[in-house]
Amino acid sequence: MKCCTDVGGTFTDCLVLDDQGQVHAFKSPTTPEQPTLGLTNVLRKAAAFFGMDLPRFMSNVHLLIAHGTTLSTNALLTGRLAKVGLIATKGFRDTLEVRRGFKNIRTSRFNVFVPPYQPLVPRYLRLPVEERTLYTGEILTPLNEDDVRAAIRKLKEEKVDAVAICFLHSYINPAHEKRALEICREEMEGVYATASHEVLPVYREYERFSTTVVSAAVGPITAHYLKALTQQLRDIGFKGTLYMVQGGGLVQSVEESERRAVSLVGSGPAAAPSGAIRLGQYVGSKNLFSVDMGGTSYDVCLIRDGVIPTTDANWVGDERIALKMVDVPGVGAGGGSIAWLDTLGLLRVGPQSSGADPGPACYGKGGQKPTVTDADLILGYVPADYFLGGEIKLNPELAEKAIRTVSETLGLDVPTAAMTIFTTVNSLMADKMTEISTKRGYDVRDFALVVGGGAGPVHGAYLADLLEMRTVIIPRYAATYSAFGMLNMEVGKDFGRSLITRKKLLDLDKMNRLFSEMEAEARQVLGEIGIAPEDTVLRRSIEMRYLGQFHEVEVPGVPLGTLSGSDIEKIMDSFHHRHKELFTFDMPAREVEFLNVCLKATARQEPLRLAEIAAAKNKSDEALKRRRPMLWSLSKGYQETPVYDGERLACGHSIEGPAVIEEQATTVVIPATYVCVVDEVKNYILSRR
Repeated sequence: MKCCTDVGGTFTDCLVLDDQGQVHAFKSPTTPEQPTLGLTNVLRKAAAFFGMDLPRFMSNVHLLIAHGTTLSTNALLTGRLAKVGLIATKGFRDTLEVRRGFKNIRTSRFNVFVPPYQPLVPRYLRLPVEERTLYTGEILTPLNEDDVRAAIRKLKEEKVDAVAICFLHSYINPAHEKRALEICREEMEGVYATASHEVLPVYREYERFSTTVVSAAVGPITAHYLKALTQQLRDIGFKGTLYMVQGGGLVQSVEESERRAVSLVGSGPAAAPSGAIRLGQYVGSKNLFSVDMGGTSYDVCLIRDGVIPTTDANWVGDERIALKMVDVPGVGAGGGSIAWLDTLGLLRVGPQSSGADPGPACYGKGGQKPTVTDADLILGYVPADYFLGGEIKLNPELAEKAIRTVSETLGLDVPTAAMTIFTTVNSLMADKMTEISTKRGYDVRDFALVVGGGAGPVHGAYLADLLEMRTVIIPRYAATYSAFGMLNMEVGKDFGRSLITRKKLLDLDKMNRLFSEMEAEARQVLGEIGIAPEDTVLRRSIEMRYLGQFHEVEVPGVPLGTLSGSDIEKIMDSFHHRHKELFTFDMPAREVEFLNVCLKATARQEPLRLAEIAAAKNKSDEALKRRRPMLWSLSKGYQETPVYDGERLACGHSIEGPAVIEEQATTVVIPATYVCVVDEVKNYILSRR
């Protein structure tokens, strides 16, 4: 069996793929103070489903994929980080603070009232050492090991938790960094230490320094979590292979994740788009909009031609992370998002969330502020008696009491206020989708919408209706959408080397040598986790730009083997074509720069095969579970609406809206403008009338 777990802000999800190809989904409340406890709870639920105790169940799991998204990302956003020291080339310790003149990424750099950026490493902990490597890799000034040892003594006196080592041009020759790191690990046992050549071996000092310092800042917290996780899994009988999801859209070993802790930042949202691509195959679409609405956040990803978009320029809070990450922008809009009134008396929803503890008011755990889930309950869209398969009983009276705190101020009755909260959060999410589609020149109507997350299927069709999208795909496992995406992800790692040359000065031998070095390293890294060379898939790309441009374009499809002059001409043509595709113009007569050569190494794997369900032998009315009043229109009031039992629906069943389908962990809301058809793997395909 394969098992995927997703520790979210509100729920911890688990998806199990059994030996027959059947997928089973489980959810349990997240335990923020002790994440491994929530993980154990959801695994115990999975074990009970299979009629096993936990140790026996875990002994049958040969592959477990997990991630610690909230750990690394939230540590950065909240400032709960390790105390970090920086050892840098003499004269360059302030690179971290100068940071290309960026003052505050969320406002204009000319706003004089914005307080200055506070580096993760204060100046007294940024210690210079004498050494110098030239951009050619030549050693100009040997490493002064006495300076390194003196810096280490100072950092030990200050009792730092982590050390980052960043030397000039170490991406081309890491000899000095390697020696300094070796001394640091010898003399500072128990302190987390890392160097820029391990984290990001490419040019641009600020990005490399910043990314390395972030990795050091989250390193001790990540290492502690991973050790606790592996020990916990060992204690409950797990003897298989554990992988962690990386923010770049791949999965890697625990050891690699601990060594490059920054790679776990953003790992949760990175999983969902892989699942969207697999689901898009069932409607024959490669142009997809993946949305994941959980309890705390709403993450969106625009997928064109079946390619998951990535970015290598990311801000998390005020910190720059230059690792390749899946481009999944988010907004604070989830089932637990709180409705409130601003200073103008206008209704707002989010980004504040009730989280897992106490949760929405209707949970009855002490929450008193109105949330999206409370509004959904008042409108009748989610069941009070069958939320999470009946495990959580929702209290309509508490939801009504919470919503009344805003409805009375607005002069509205409770149902109208609930509908206002519902439409407000839908508009907020639709605006985010417009931001990454229409504003970038794409017509959102050309895309199919793939909806996931615990709250996603309740709101998905309304989002599509607002944006006039014709097709909505709601998987049976929408409530465990990120975990489903993990089943479709590849095991591997991204590699990069800087070349930095104009086309007319290109040293082809050097380019071939860099690719060969990366490929040898890739086979070694994947070999360490049991992947044979013949099972390793290598994909090359090159980051290029026109001379004078600030941003580069990644050109995929670079052929394997020794590159020739004719190959370079084809790569040039691909660059011009890619540039025109992205920006609607190209400049073939302009000089081109080659910046970084890149390699993605992954393990060869078969596409995930989902077990098909039986074809319908009767009408969908046979699956009618009950009727309950729901508010679809303020003018018409509550209407008795059919509720269908998802477990009894089969392939080919068709349901016209307005209607609701109840699964154990998912509630699918079908407005009057959509028709829902069940496909062969139990996806709910909603088509706009």
